[in-house]
Formats: sequence, structure tokens, C-alpha cells
Amino acid sequence: MLFYRAALPLSRQTLDYVAGVIRRHRGAIGSVWRRLNPGRQVLLVLAYLRKGETFGDLGAGFGVSTTTAWRYVEETVELLAGRAVGLRKALRQARTDGHAYLILDGTLIAIDRVAADRPFYSGKHRHHGMNVQVIATPDGDIAWVSGALPGSVHDLKAAWIWRICHELEAAGWITLADKGYQGATALLTPYKGKNKPESQKAANRAHARLRGCGERANAQLKSWRVLRKLRCCPDKAGQLVKAIHVLQDREIRTARQG
Repeated sequence: MLFYRAALPLSRQTLDYVAGVIRRHRGAIGSVWRRLNPGRQVLLVLAYLRKGETFGDLGAGFGVSTTTAWRYVEETVELLAGRAVGLRKALRQARTDGHAYLILDGTLIAIDRVAADRPFYSGKHRHHGMNVQVIATPDGDIAWVSGALPGSVHDLKAAWIWRICHELEAAGWITLADKGYQGATALLTPYKGKNKPESQKAANRAHARLRGCGERANAQLKSWRVLRKLRCCPDKAGQLVKAIHVLQDREIRTARQG
């Protein structure tokens, strides 16, 4: 077997932050010794999330078993997901940051399912996956991510399940969304139909320009390659997305401070 070194496009501050989380967790549960120290455990987890490496390859590279690599990832993802911001707090933070409006969009996290798994099949994307709702800022950054629902769930229904429209309306937000959310009173969606008057066409063009940043937020999530196609249980998708949001937010704040 051959081994090689590789780079991760992540900051040292992010590694130190997560290592601190692991270190405190080990102290809380009384874990005295492990094969990898907190820093090496975090490096393994970041390689899994960012590069989408398999547990077998990670275990071989870090000198641990496949089961141990899986256990390290499960533990760290759970701890990070527990630190993800809630919807109300995210909306308050966005107000504090001075944003004029927000963008709501859904994204599909592809999963490795067969044709028989109909609840996971998205007719819109023509692929099996998990539906995740993302609220983005006008800068294109992720403000909040929901849990995951089967891909057959429509975006509007997902927004209703997570009470997104209710919270946005209660907080007085102007929120842009695509045509998939047509009918939600709390959201501004494009005009539908053919032969629209020029005023509606112009409004749709302006709406699309403002809403385009929401796609950048989804692209930030998919830059973590583990989300491009999940090989784990679909029920883990929501936890993975929330953990990655915590890491991505840490990266953005570090870049701005630097």
C-alpha cells in the first residue's frame, strides 16, 4: 500500500477550534488516552468531510482501524452539529449584521439509493437524495440550515415542516425564494405564467439577480465533497449539514478577521 500527503483548503484556526471541542469532550467523559490526539482526530474528520475520503483510506493513512476512523467522525460530527445555530437565533444574528433581506432555497443532498426507495426520489432533480433548506444572506453566506427530509418532499412543504415561513414572518424579514415556494405569504417569489407584461418580466429579472446569491450558499455546502453523494445512512444527512455549516461559518469569520 502507498501513502501520500495532501493539503486541505482550511485554516489552522478551524482545526484548533474543533480540537478544543474534542479536548473538552474527552475531559467530560473521562477519556484518558486514545490512538490519536485531538488535533489528529480533527484532521482525520476534516479530510473526511472536505475530501469525501472513505473510512478505510483514512484509517490506513492515520494508522487506525476503519471502525476507529468511523467512530472519530461520528463523535466529532455529533459535537459540531450540536453547536449549530437555531432558526430564531440565526434570524436575530442576521438582523444584527445589518442585512436588508434573506434568501431561502432548497438543495438536494444526493444519496446512494436504489429505484425502489421512492420516498427519497426527487422528481425535480430526478435523483435520490435528502431535501435541505438553506437561508442565505445577500453576501451569499449561509445563515441557517435545516435538518434533512426525504427528497420527495417539496420545498414548500419542507419550509412548512420546519416552520421557516412562520419564523421569517414573525421576525419581519423580507425573504426571496424561487417559484417552488409559490403560495407562501411570507416569501417573495417570481411571477409565473406565459405572456407576462414587461413590468412583471423586469421584476422577475431583478428578483433573480438578488436571489442568485442563495446559489452561492448552496455551493459552499457542496464544496465539502462528502455532501456530493452520501454513502452513509440518509438519516445522517441533517447532522452532517449542520456540522459543516458550523465549520464553514468558522472559515468565513476567520477569513474576514484576517
